[in-house]
Amino acid sequence: MDIAAELRELARNLYWTWNPEIIALFLDLDAGLWREVNHNPVEFVARFSPEALAARAQELGLEARINFAVHRLEEYLKARHTWGAFHAGSLRARPVAYFAAEFGVHESLPIYSGGLGVLAGDHLKSASDLGVPLIGVGLFYAQGYFTQEIGKDGWQTERYFESDMAKLPLDRITGPEGEPLRVAVQTRSSEISLGIWSARVGRNALILLDSDVEENSPDDRALTAHLYGGDQRVRIRQELILGVGGMQALEALGIWPGVIHLNEGHSVFAALELARMLMARDARSFWEVQEQAATATVFTTHTPVAAGHDRVSPALVEETLGPLREKLGLSLTDFLALGRVNPSDVGEAFCPTVVGMKMSRAINAVSCLHARVTRAMWRNLWPDLPVHRVPIGHVTNGVQVASWLAMGMARLYHRYLRDGWQERMCYPETWEPVADIDDLEFWEQHQILKAHLVNYVKRCLRRQAERRGDAGADAGLTEGRLDPAVLTIGFARRFATYKRADLLLNDLDRLDKLVNDPQRPVQIIYAGKAHPADQPAKVLLQRVWQATRDPRFAGKIVFIENHDINVDRHLVQGIDLWLNSPRRPLEACGTSGQKVLLNGGLNLSVLDGWWAEAYDGANGFAIGNGGEHSDPQKQDVIDLGSIFEVLERKVIPLYYDRDEKNVPRGWVACQKGAIQSLAWRYNADRMVMDYALKCYVPAAGCATSWAPRSRHL
Repeated sequence: MDIAAELRELARNLYWTWNPEIIALFLDLDAGLWREVNHNPVEFVARFSPEALAARAQELGLEARINFAVHRLEEYLKARHTWGAFHAGSLRARPVAYFAAEFGVHESLPIYSGGLGVLAGDHLKSASDLGVPLIGVGLFYAQGYFTQEIGKDGWQTERYFESDMAKLPLDRITGPEGEPLRVAVQTRSSEISLGIWSARVGRNALILLDSDVEENSPDDRALTAHLYGGDQRVRIRQELILGVGGMQALEALGIWPGVIHLNEGHSVFAALELARMLMARDARSFWEVQEQAATATVFTTHTPVAAGHDRVSPALVEETLGPLREKLGLSLTDFLALGRVNPSDVGEAFCPTVVGMKMSRAINAVSCLHARVTRAMWRNLWPDLPVHRVPIGHVTNGVQVASWLAMGMARLYHRYLRDGWQERMCYPETWEPVADIDDLEFWEQHQILKAHLVNYVKRCLRRQAERRGDAGADAGLTEGRLDPAVLTIGFARRFATYKRADLLLNDLDRLDKLVNDPQRPVQIIYAGKAHPADQPAKVLLQRVWQATRDPRFAGKIVFIENHDINVDRHLVQGIDLWLNSPRRPLEACGTSGQKVLLNGGLNLSVLDGWWAEAYDGANGFAIGNGGEHSDPQKQDVIDLGSIFEVLERKVIPLYYDRDEKNVPRGWVACQKGAIQSLAWRYNADRMVMDYALKCYVPAAGCATSWAPRSRHL
């Protein structure tokens, strides 16, 4: 195999996205081009002729490394002695079908918006590493989510793009004659034909459905154009495509899962399609197969806010799902009852989340506190049970370590942790040797990462200023006076109002004293997108941006546009302190702080989501004491006071207390303690293991295959 062919082989499997040795190959070949193509190896390789690539690799002495990387990938794909082979062997014959509305595997495949998608991407990667057979099922959004631009007034505008399929690591699924394979879903108004794409994600696969095919009307072709766009009619049709179309795509590909894992209400119609398939195969009624379908289904809810769960009118349900309802042999009343907490309440709207809960053997939230909130929210589905007995458990989210760990920190771990630590990261003893890392060496590595972050942010600010046409003094203020020696706080997440990105701005005078302290200054980096239809969130974002233009904070509080996986990676790898200020208990889990701790950053967070179960008093900092005031405004005042008090009395003194070598020994001890106490628990390998042992294997062991009878002859 020649060099160009070997690099194409590496580029076509998304395994490279969590393997820094492969990423380093593309960087070494041409770092400037790598950044220009948004770290997309498919486009990167296409920019060279095979001869030019071979010459470049020979000139830089990269041939052996490229060949080694290809062999490593081949060995990885062929490996049989995996955790999954020993602990989840039953899934080899009947894998998990993992349904999600978005998958954030890498910034070069822009079919995600934020935390839910990134979590799904991390789930796929860790399942691959563990050898847990799992097929991701989602939608292909040709226009992605959106590119964010902030105007001179601080108002967010959205710009959409069109993906070039030739530049993506996706393969069109074709039929026996080479024609594009199609499946179709029916609504009352049309039959929606769907193309199928696939991507390789290590040992596993990601299947994506695409309605932009010539058989469809213009409106139907646009259904999968971009993520979370359009009105409620578009949304429920997307959910029909994901659930019903996804199950049909698996059937067309000859994949018969033993388990279907539904993430949020977006994909719950897959369980109804599974029931329909069982009915058709066995000539039984819906009520006879409902329990069988539920036995094979796992449902994860991610939303602790009642308003975040869709409610759909009966008319729209019938217009979109009427054909499916008829195939299930259900009356409209009975079908609507599946999506109602109170089946007999004809005034209650249809809720897909309720369908998911009624059609699943296992229901879980994504943190311990989120499970408590979820049980209380949905207790009326089990009116005869006390709240604590409601059958909703939890699997706390984790992050895929290799995707988020900086190369410098990885090298440090390779030196101090025992060989094979990546395969044993879920055991506390694996991380004990972190205590042995020399404080000076650890601190210098963190400072190197922070310097990289500051330089990156300055480049981003310069580009933003140029795009807006800022000039002179404005441009200087925009680029800022960020200093790697200064305590740096990061806040980057979706700009939903309950996340309170602007909480610190409620006392600008006190913030001024904090930021501009001549001896112990502070700087803050913000990033995040507001949903295009969320006007209050846009106002909140505008307020944050306007603070960056305040002369008191110019250059010391900055905002980075277009938050994506790449921006997040830079931030979590170099930040000193990660600020998370949701209004408790509205954060389901939150995983950005988990990425930060792996890289030596510390968390300052409300005791919500994962931090409520992770904080031990010495591995970071807490906002408040876990209280929940009935008046949100009063809660904001209480939490704001707590943030400033913790910063002024604990965080800043600890950070700036230096020894003769300028090392903050107390801060470093806290960094190491956070890694030792938390890294083994809050990683995606542990998360996938939990799902496999608690949900997937029991479901596959109890469920009856829905494959055609001929499959067993």
